[in-house]
Amino acid sequence: MYRSVIKIILLLLILTPLSAAPGDTFLKLPAIFADNMVLQQNRNCKIWGQAEPGKTVTILTSWGAQTHTTTGTDGKWITEIATIPAGGPHSMTIQSGLENKVIKNIMLGEVWLASGQSNMEMPLAGWPPDAPILNSADEIAAANLPGIRFFTVVRTTAITPQEDCPGNWQVCSPQTAPEFSATAFFFAKYLHAELKVPVGILHSSWGGTPVQSWMDIKPLTSFDEYRDIEVKIAESLAGQTEFDQWLNLLPQIKLNLSDPNCWTDLDFGDQSLETVGFDDSGWHEIKLPGGWENAEPGWFDGIIWFRKEITLPAGWENSDLVIELGPIDDMDITYVNGKRIGSNQGVGLWKKERIYTVDKSLLVPGKNIIAVRVLDNMGGGGMYGSADQLKIYPAGRAEAAQSLAGIWKYLPVAEYRSGVFYVFDFMAGQFYLRPELPIESGQNMPGTLYNGMIRPLVPFTISGAIWYQGESNAGEPELYARLFPGMIGNWREVWGQGDFPFYFVQLAPFDYGSQTASQKLREAQFKTLSVANTGMAVTVDIGDPLDVHPADKGNVGYRLALWALNKTYRKNMVCSGPLYKNMEIQNGRAVIHFDHSSSGLILKDSSNHHFQIAGSDRIFHPAQVELKTDHIVLWHPEIPQPAAVRYLWDNTSAATLFNREGLPASSFRTDDWE
Repeated sequence: MYRSVIKIILLLLILTPLSAAPGDTFLKLPAIFADNMVLQQNRNCKIWGQAEPGKTVTILTSWGAQTHTTTGTDGKWITEIATIPAGGPHSMTIQSGLENKVIKNIMLGEVWLASGQSNMEMPLAGWPPDAPILNSADEIAAANLPGIRFFTVVRTTAITPQEDCPGNWQVCSPQTAPEFSATAFFFAKYLHAELKVPVGILHSSWGGTPVQSWMDIKPLTSFDEYRDIEVKIAESLAGQTEFDQWLNLLPQIKLNLSDPNCWTDLDFGDQSLETVGFDDSGWHEIKLPGGWENAEPGWFDGIIWFRKEITLPAGWENSDLVIELGPIDDMDITYVNGKRIGSNQGVGLWKKERIYTVDKSLLVPGKNIIAVRVLDNMGGGGMYGSADQLKIYPAGRAEAAQSLAGIWKYLPVAEYRSGVFYVFDFMAGQFYLRPELPIESGQNMPGTLYNGMIRPLVPFTISGAIWYQGESNAGEPELYARLFPGMIGNWREVWGQGDFPFYFVQLAPFDYGSQTASQKLREAQFKTLSVANTGMAVTVDIGDPLDVHPADKGNVGYRLALWALNKTYRKNMVCSGPLYKNMEIQNGRAVIHFDHSSSGLILKDSSNHHFQIAGSDRIFHPAQVELKTDHIVLWHPEIPQPAAVRYLWDNTSAATLFNREGLPASSFRTDDWE
């Protein structure tokens, strides 16, 4: 062993040049190949990059040496490096000509891709004060886990597939863990503890996004709804190029997204826009409340100022006033007559109602100016509440409120994309001259997140993927039932690793409103278990009907880890709660059988168990339930011949049926009636 190490060191000394030629920068690596990374153990791991065309690329590692020669005219190269069992830290040197790049503190272990929308994106620190993570402070304090590393992809959209993406590897510590995906952190933590190996997470998620955004365009065209999307995108490329060129000429402010305070009091040179004497006659008008995505700004992330002149009733200027603006998506700084009266700046505040007190010393008789600077960093933006939430009134006299709903003036001052603000010449109304895009290229457009946030990770060698998404598709369950399996197949095809494990989270209970039947989306997810090598973490016991972001991400990560430990790593443990298998009718009663119930079933609330039963008239009644060891028997005295059974068949009901391991049963129905 000692002689082998000496040989590798000597080879490194021979091949490493004393200095690289000035300006010689042909050798480039994607951001994912960097210090602190985790490579999949015991595999042939893909490594790729660019070098001077025709040059030999040599890769040397602390666990062995390999060489690869590229002969392509574009200088792109890709090769495989055989890894050894888990451990580290290791290093890797990549050389070509006079150039070399050294990657340090590499661990070999298990690598998983984590993706989805806001419930996957939600950090371990939560989005206080309204969206906390259960036991967050304790978990962060104990997060000295250097064997866990995260590569978090910066939110990026692209109309064409990209070869690289912004992001960096971070070693888990109390300082870095607060910004890690909470679900992915708990998943990694349980794998790390059980397998005793390093765990690397490629985290790529974006809140409020549909499954269509995470799919490649080509497989999408096989669905009737998107048959012409490829043609539309091809037609829009010239316009997108023009827009990108225009945008890149603007002054730019880059954020350090690892700093939780990076959103606070950003300076765009717009300090005069709140003053009483500012001339806003050239500003456009918008009706509030309402998300600006439904008005002229459209799908726009960035900074928009809103101004409204109001006339106070006589005598109001002698009292402190209260201004209510409803919820603002996402952040705000609010002024009255040029003076700041309050702000909410930070992620996760999009549901918080803004209620500010105005000191009477700021007021003047008659006309006064309210100015609000709104920062939206993802999805829709603006003051989106109801009309009765926008009002102003003397403190203690809410019954005398004057409405602030109606026409406001607005002016965008900066556009936000992928960690960068592009600052407009707002005095010249530059936003209003912004080139028009032929097709919306935001995060909700089909293919844009695949192009910008998934494709750049391909074909980094992974063990599997975890997925937490579906809320944005809750209103289209039939389409989701087709698209979601298509996305899984799409990812597996481009990665070229066969049917790698794909474990996903079923939606938790939440009040989506009477127009949305989220139980059908849960059913679509349940049916996706028919796809090979998949698993579903059921969360119908840990949701919050009033919050789409449940606080208990620890159990979510644990249940995903159970699937991986059982199916991928062959550990002898139960990985799921009861999953509906079949129904048979016996003597006027419905007998329901389940998978994952052999250890026994538990009914936690026999008085309100959320089982319903119907006869041929399709009218459902609360069922009587008899619990057996591994199945249940249901009946109703007015239904002599049952035809269908449903369980948790609404938006908000919580689980009552569990197996003896404490894992909940998924909602289900035995019928397909509308």
